[in-house]
Formats: sequence, C-alpha cells, structure tokens
Amino acid sequence: MPAITVDNVLVLPRLPQLDETTTYRPVTQITTAPGGYEGEGFPVRRAFAGVPMHQLDPFLHLDQMGEVDYAPGEPKGTPWHPHRGFETVTYMIDGIMDHQDSNGGGGTITNGDTQWMTAGSGLLHIEAPPEHLVVSGGLFHGLQLWVNLPKALKMTTPRYQDIRGRESGLLTTPDGGALIRVIAGEVAGHQGPGSTHTPITITHVTVQPGAQVDLPWRPDFNALVYVLGGRGTVGVDQRPIHTGQLAVHGAGDALRIRADERQESRTPALDLYIMGGEPIREPVAHYGPFVMNTRDELIQAFEDYQAGRLGVIPAARVPHTDGDDTL
Repeated sequence: MPAITVDNVLVLPRLPQLDETTTYRPVTQITTAPGGYEGEGFPVRRAFAGVPMHQLDPFLHLDQMGEVDYAPGEPKGTPWHPHRGFETVTYMIDGIMDHQDSNGGGGTITNGDTQWMTAGSGLLHIEAPPEHLVVSGGLFHGLQLWVNLPKALKMTTPRYQDIRGRESGLLTTPDGGALIRVIAGEVAGHQGPGSTHTPITITHVTVQPGAQVDLPWRPDFNALVYVLGGRGTVGVDQRPIHTGQLAVHGAGDALRIRADERQESRTPALDLYIMGGEPIREPVAHYGPFVMNTRDELIQAFEDYQAGRLGVIPAARVPHTDGDDTL
C-alpha cells in the first residue's frame, strides 16, 4: 500500500513502553464486512455492518472502496449528491480521486491523502476518478468514513480540509516493528493534521509480520480496528482477524495488535485503520445522505435539497486545487 512511509522507521519517534499496570481493552465483537456497490457501481465493503450504533458513536458509516484493478474505461465514481449534518473523511491508499462541491470547492487526493469534508448545513458534492485514470485504468483503493456532528454543529458552515499524506504524524513502536500514521487526533502525544469538530483519533497502522503493537488509547474514546489487508490477532487473548473484518473494543487504556508471521504475497504486512472518538450520545435520525437528530429535521433537509437551498450543480467543472488551501 503506497500510503506515506519512510525508508527507516527507526529514525521516527517511538511509542512508550507500556508498564504492567496498563489495562488492555478487551475485544467485544468481530464482524466481517459484507460487499456491496456505491455510486456508479464501484465495489465496497460495508465495514460497520452489524455493529450497534451506540458502539460506533461518534462514527456512522465506513466503506472500504476496492481494492480493485480497473481495466481502461472501467473506473467509476459517484454522481452529484447532497450531504447535511455530518463529515466525510476520504482516505486514498491507491489511485486518484477528484472532488468538487456546489460551493466552488474541490481538489485531488492520491496515495495517502485525506479529503475531509464538513458538510454541516449542506451542499452538493461529486467524487470521480480523473479522465486520464478512466482512460488508462489502474488500481483503486480507499476508505470513506462518516463522522457525526453534535446538534450544536449540524448547521455549521461547510468546509474542506485537504490533508496531504506527508503531513501525517509518523511514529513507530519501541522495536520498530510498525509504522503508525496519525491522520487526526493524537497518539501518545503525537498529533495528526486533521482538525476535528468532535474529539476523535484516526490512524493507519502497518505492522510487519510477527510484530506487535501496544497502542495507548484515550480511555474516554471508543476503539474500532478495521483490517485493510493481512492477518493477525487483536486483544491479549489473541483473537484472529483478517482483511475486511472490524474489531470492536471495550474499555481500557491500550490496544494490543499482532501481525501473523506468515502473510499473503499481495498483503506482505498487516494494515489497519484504527478509529476512536468521544461519543456524542445524542439521538440520530439518518436517511440516505442526511444525518440529523430528529425526523422533522430530516424532512426539512429533503425539502431544502429539493428547493435548491443546498446548492446547484455548476455549469462547468471548477479547477482543482493542489490541496494546500482549506476551503
């Protein structure tokens, strides 16, 4: 996976060596993501399927997009669609994705980049591979995470954060057996670049075969470990986990993850997307592209969309930014 990396992880800051008083979080549930299709027909794994909403809070939805190797003419995206009341966090591992909104915002994300869109009060949005990738085909692999907004921020002004992969906070384990990329929040005092409305931490962790990660985790956050690729175990009782599975954790101070000694040839290491956040604990009314607190607010969102109050599709494409500006 070509997300940001380094030639020698031993030059990076290291996680602390955890002592014997550490309470490791138990694994309460392991689920396997069912497959489906999104947008104009690209394959996804629905990573949160089967997990109760209160265990996901403040997260709502996670799709693993691909991994798929498209032939020329096959790459697909999404048509124009509305959002209101939450944030979308799109992380590209392989391939390229262009995005554009009805407010004139837009950009391009590629290997290791994150496009963080706070829909807030609402907008129209499109995500699609660039024309040259449609012509050539190629590998496409990424994630889209939906993060809820608390009631007080449901109608906040929309904004973008285009986070380059090189901006991620990088650290390793005491023995150098893993690379930890902090995209948002913090791990052991090391900050990620993402600015969040809801207190959360998001990391992409690559664990070498046979290596173990003891990852400190805020006790007031929940903890979700999704396997992007590879095989390993989670928890002190070493429960097996593999590609496309999600491990939900209970209370504690740290996570324990270990990569199997033997990995498949196309997934030489254990790759994980690890999420945690402070639960919002508010009612959730969710239908399609809108996430509000009440049914009446959902009805209002649909009425506003149909009346054009969430924006209109531009007559021409807006030129893409280089991702250095926040919109």
